[in-house]
Amino acid sequence: MHFNSIIIFLTKFFKNFLIAVQGKEKNFTAGSINKAIFMLSIPMILEMIMESLFAVVDVFFVSKVSVNAVATVGLTESVIMLIYAIAIGLSMATTAMVARRVGEKNVKAASDAAFHAVFLASAIAIFFGGLGAFLAEDILRLMGGSEELIKEGSGYTKILLGGNITIMLLFLINGVYRGAGDASLAMRSLWLANGLNLVLDPIFIFGLGPIPAFGVEGAAIATTIGRGAGVLYQLYSLLGKKSIIDLTGINYVIKPSLLKNIFNISLGGMGQFLIGTASWIFLVRIIAVFGNEALAGYTISFRIIMFTILPSWGLANAAATLVGQNLGAKQAARAESSVWKCAFYNMIFLALLSVVLIYWAEDFVKIFSSIPEVVRYGKASLTYICIGYVFFAYGMVINQAFNGAGDTRTPTVINFFCYWLLQLPMAYLLAVMLDMGPDGVFITIAFSVSLLAVISIFIFKKGRWKEVAI
Repeated sequence: MHFNSIIIFLTKFFKNFLIAVQGKEKNFTAGSINKAIFMLSIPMILEMIMESLFAVVDVFFVSKVSVNAVATVGLTESVIMLIYAIAIGLSMATTAMVARRVGEKNVKAASDAAFHAVFLASAIAIFFGGLGAFLAEDILRLMGGSEELIKEGSGYTKILLGGNITIMLLFLINGVYRGAGDASLAMRSLWLANGLNLVLDPIFIFGLGPIPAFGVEGAAIATTIGRGAGVLYQLYSLLGKKSIIDLTGINYVIKPSLLKNIFNISLGGMGQFLIGTASWIFLVRIIAVFGNEALAGYTISFRIIMFTILPSWGLANAAATLVGQNLGAKQAARAESSVWKCAFYNMIFLALLSVVLIYWAEDFVKIFSSIPEVVRYGKASLTYICIGYVFFAYGMVINQAFNGAGDTRTPTVINFFCYWLLQLPMAYLLAVMLDMGPDGVFITIAFSVSLLAVISIFIFKKGRWKEVAI
């Protein structure tokens, strides 16, 4: 009997898994909340796994070219963070607006919002693309690149910045899909983009048959082609009625008020990304004071954590969609219940993950380095940070819930307080002034993300997010 129950459970699980991946379920304003969370989070998790895999493999191929090639990628990525910030901000705003309109059963208005978001993203991307392509060498020089590096890598920077519209639209249109409940379409477009990129990377970098070896420039060509293919698939779905959102039957007239609304909401999302990124850079700078071993240990532990918590971001993004759609359907109680369920499941997942990472911390770090000091710092970093991430499980879900409601300002203010006003000064105080070393930084990270969760829960319970008009 017990064996039969397991078989029934596994059969039901895989059946729902296939439905989630195929995107057959799109109405999340009725029925089981648990099922809705599962249907949304599965494709989002798979989407993020591919994105992380691409980042690792891309650097692997480029590292085979030269040290200058790797440095070029690093310098260019630091500049393109601005593009990512804008793309993520616009994506958050678009997800919130589309989800709200879909929840209201107003697909025409949802499609209208999607069109305006695509128009705005394209205009911004074209501006930055022209500027980036024209000033590629100057940008690398400004970032501290040597003349030798600039000569070898400026082509990479020129192509990647010049073709940034593929980055912008890939993020933006996936935000449209998530808002519409089409998380599987978002997953497929990113798998196509990154999968093609992984195949083309070695071909354009090292050459194959009639295709010459472009070196590091080939990585930019492969990336732009891959992302471009993903965008074409997205547009095909939007224009070919493969999605709830249909851009074929709307009036292509620009409404300045709608553009302004999307941009204003997106500012909070941009701020959240930039605050988090800048905070991480400053923490790295503090840890660097204690030597390369401490920095390497922290970097390794951070990469391990960011990869292993991918399912958490899937749950958090699912919460954003559920909040937006259910607020649109005038079901605020269901929206709130969805958030608490997502946060609870996330807490269970991160608690189990933390036990594994803490118990085998040394073994995980040794996969990447066998240097005793690096292992010691990496183990300490994993241990402290994982304790904080158990509490952060609620913070990350609730912050995304605010974004899904269109209230991007609240999580921006919370992040600013916890990361800049608290985390950075406290990290410097403990690590440098009180001579606790890198452990002071690790303890600060655990404390600040835990406090972020407490503040987020407190503000979320007040319920003002339910009244945000977008």
